[in-house]
Amino acid sequence: MGGGLPPHLLFTQLGHRYGPVFSLLLGPHLSVVLNRHQEAREVLLQRGREFAGRPFMVTTDLLTRGGKDIAFSDFSPLWKMHRRLVHDSFTLFGEGSGRLQDIVRSSVDDLCLELLSGGGQGFDPSPAVTRAVTNVVCTLVFSSTYRHGDAELQEVMRYNDGIVETIAGGGLLDIYPWIKVFPNRCLRKLKDCIAIRDRLLSRKLEEHKASLSDGPPRDLLDALLQGQGQGHQEGEGHQEGGGITDDHVLMTAAEAFGAGVETTSTTLLWILAFILHHPQVQRRVQAELDEQVGERPVCVSDRVRLPYLECVINEGMRIRPVSPVLIPHTAMTDSSIGGHPVRRGTRVLVNMWAIHHDPEHWDKPDLFNPDRFLDDRGHRVTPPCFMPFGAGPRVCVGESLARLELFLFLSSLLQRMSFKLPDGASPPNLQGRLGVVLQPLRYKVVVTPREGWEGGA
Repeated sequence: MGGGLPPHLLFTQLGHRYGPVFSLLLGPHLSVVLNRHQEAREVLLQRGREFAGRPFMVTTDLLTRGGKDIAFSDFSPLWKMHRRLVHDSFTLFGEGSGRLQDIVRSSVDDLCLELLSGGGQGFDPSPAVTRAVTNVVCTLVFSSTYRHGDAELQEVMRYNDGIVETIAGGGLLDIYPWIKVFPNRCLRKLKDCIAIRDRLLSRKLEEHKASLSDGPPRDLLDALLQGQGQGHQEGEGHQEGGGITDDHVLMTAAEAFGAGVETTSTTLLWILAFILHHPQVQRRVQAELDEQVGERPVCVSDRVRLPYLECVINEGMRIRPVSPVLIPHTAMTDSSIGGHPVRRGTRVLVNMWAIHHDPEHWDKPDLFNPDRFLDDRGHRVTPPCFMPFGAGPRVCVGESLARLELFLFLSSLLQRMSFKLPDGASPPNLQGRLGVVLQPLRYKVVVTPREGWEGGA
């Protein structure tokens, strides 16, 4: 089916034939595909509670200890309590705190030194960018900051890569769960990577429990443990489904890696790839930075002064959404979409690729054009058909942190250095490859320091 097309392109193609809303059977599962933002917003926002369920999937059930996370767990009173705790914990490190800014700045300094160590030769930026983002997440989650080559950092990256690879290959298993009884190399590798992850995170959790105080939280694990204890004192554990357990805390930390590293690093690498195709975009961002920031370090408060850079980030997330099809929703009750009846238990797939490339709402949708997010007066606008983090009750809980991280990384990199193609090299292939996220194909880049930044930091 689909001649080998990835799901987002197949669903887009089928939408041209059958309309923006259509149903199909994926194995035994009746699924409704949404290719247009009006119906997507109806499901995610207007009827968000009715479609807030998640289907059971073998791989994610293993990954999350039976749904003890936020993204893949089914909707329930306990899930709402857990999500509120995670949201409140993330807020402690958000825009007003300065904590994330300090963490990213430190990581950016190391990243710039590594990128500039190429000595003007072409190299693949992916490993360095992924290491830098991983370090930010490690510092944010459990206060561990690593140097390049550190054994524990390598372990974190290795298990994370393994999980991403095996989850991407588990599609058939999630459609037909019964095949898990047969020997499965992909499933065995997933279990091995999860075991490595759990050993590391369990050790960090026990260390944090032993040193936990009533003072300000050092990191996300502290914030979650403090919130867990407060919830027990207030009797929330007596609610339906019990309270927040250590498994919930561990799976939240694990999800910060799975979601936080892969999505942020991939978005940065896509933007750099498009900048290599459109060097005038890089020059315009750098002119804005020079005028509004100068040579001082970029701050979170500079976001309002750097509208074009913010538009570049938005356009990167539009033209190459890291999750081209959102995690499946399920109807928790009999409902409807666009006037069509939908029965309880039906899976709903929001095709963000089709929505972000809909020619009815985006002029020349395949063209990288950050100006589409500016109005005639140069003010930023956010069209209703732009939903890179989803929307409604299931919107990505880490959206605000992810946006801050993308802003601080990209602004700091383009303030200090310029990116260009190696001599004689072709621009990056923009087709991408689909795993857990839509990643760019590997490409090479030459990095040169801008005037005044020859040292990198």
